[in-house]
Amino acid sequence: MAIEKKFITDGVRNVRVEQFLTKELKRAGYGGMDITRTPLGTQVTIFAEKPGIVIGKGGKQVRQLTQDLATAYDIESPQVEVQQVQNPPNFNAQIMAERLANALERGWYFRKAGQSTIRRIMESGALGCEVIVAGKLTGARSRTQKFTEGYIKHCGEPSETIVEKGYAVAIKKLGTIGGVQVKIVPPDARLPDTFDVLEPEPKQAPAEPIEPEEVGEEVFEEEFEEISGEEFEEER
Repeated sequence: MAIEKKFITDGVRNVRVEQFLTKELKRAGYGGMDITRTPLGTQVTIFAEKPGIVIGKGGKQVRQLTQDLATAYDIESPQVEVQQVQNPPNFNAQIMAERLANALERGWYFRKAGQSTIRRIMESGALGCEVIVAGKLTGARSRTQKFTEGYIKHCGEPSETIVEKGYAVAIKKLGTIGGVQVKIVPPDARLPDTFDVLEPEPKQAPAEPIEPEEVGEEVFEEEFEEISGEEFEEER
């Protein structure tokens, strides 16, 4: 298999696994996953707000996930590891997107749900946040509503490395709201245009000049006589 086809195959597999875990672990507060190839197999790390639900009673749920990943998605020797979300849940874009979609399914007005999500994230200390809700919000015609606050990067490398992104789907009676997107800039992000102003160093006082040591006339004459006497003896 060509290297280009391998990259495409792995990318499609990761997207399918992401969709599967998002659907199966919705109650556990699914916050993303990481797939790493190791000499012993494939390490699948699942981040969740409630790891106990992912593991299940006696590890039953995690064993079932391991079997599904091996049979349905052709992952070689999967080793599933469950970790709790490291950052606070309000800084995890996927968890906040799932919460927003759940609120829309329960009948919350989309403006109230979007503003509540924005306020919760910004009060936690985030540098910026953007929420996009698209679909049949108020009627039969689809529309898009965007809520933005703070600082958000939309292009370039910072938008890929700094901005946390989450996506979820809300199923309502009028139809599917398939565009619940949340973007978050965490408080510890180092933006490319950030700079620090350093305080000027205090000026040091100039060093005092060293005065030459004064030698008395008597000492000088004695030294001169000793040197002259030695030179005279050598010449003689």
